[in-house]
Amino acid sequence: MSFQVLLYYFFTELADPEEYARIHREKCEELNLRGRILVATEGINGSLSGLVEDCAAYMDWVRQDSRMAGIEFKIDPAEGHVFHAMYIRVRPEIITLGVPLETPVHVKTGPSLTPEEWRSKMASEDVVILDGRNDYESDMGRFKGAICPPLESFRDFPAWIQEHRSEWEGKTILTYCTGGIRCEKLTAWMMDVGFENVYQLHGGIVMYGQDPATRGEGFEGINVVFDDRIAVPVGDLATPLTRCRVCEEFTTNYVNCANVECNKRLIMCPACELATGRSCDEACRTAPRQRRKGQKLSSPSLLLRERL
Repeated sequence: MSFQVLLYYFFTELADPEEYARIHREKCEELNLRGRILVATEGINGSLSGLVEDCAAYMDWVRQDSRMAGIEFKIDPAEGHVFHAMYIRVRPEIITLGVPLETPVHVKTGPSLTPEEWRSKMASEDVVILDGRNDYESDMGRFKGAICPPLESFRDFPAWIQEHRSEWEGKTILTYCTGGIRCEKLTAWMMDVGFENVYQLHGGIVMYGQDPATRGEGFEGINVVFDDRIAVPVGDLATPLTRCRVCEEFTTNYVNCANVECNKRLIMCPACELATGRSCDEACRTAPRQRRKGQKLSSPSLLLRERL
């Protein structure tokens, strides 16, 4: 495969996020990269696709900046671009929790566990495994025994956790998410408000599935990602947890309704996707504004998803 997908983030102090975003845009255009990047005073959060040699040049360029010392890139092979354009924005946060932190994430966050350490701790007694993603992501795949909050936004986690914290007193809390960024900020906040023994899975589900020692052991279903692939296997495993909304057969196929005005997330097997025109119902199937599979909406709020 001649293309790669890069998933990365880094919490650091950026006094000039506007300028940093500007030079990033120029570099990505020079290297013909596509994807989504958020920049804030607290760091960078991005996902890109491009030719292998262009991705390598980009990673080398980023690492030359001393402020990015220690940044890690999660790399997946791809058949081609998994994004349709390059989107870079400056935001107040690179992942929006919506509550202030007493100490910046790059100064204090929950201790990280390697995939092997995570697998071992999951089997311990008095452990709470907390899924730090949104509900539709955990519906598609999750670690066995995990608590999956019924939340649609990362901003809702602080209030939900405070409501349930008495249930976890004296227990070790293990948090995980897609690539690690949400747990970096979530564990930082939890430590701020007095939680102890809070850990995070280093590199998230993505790195856990890539680790040769674990290869996704203990993870059920598939991992939702925020590019044209939509969902990918974790390690060697891709056991469906979800059923097609039409025929009720188990499937890992996840799509958005073709009706632009609807865009509802649908679990639908490939056969039913074809038969229904990838639509919720007849009204959506015959709606005037139809979107081809993989085609992005024009609204920036729908183009960018801050859940890496």
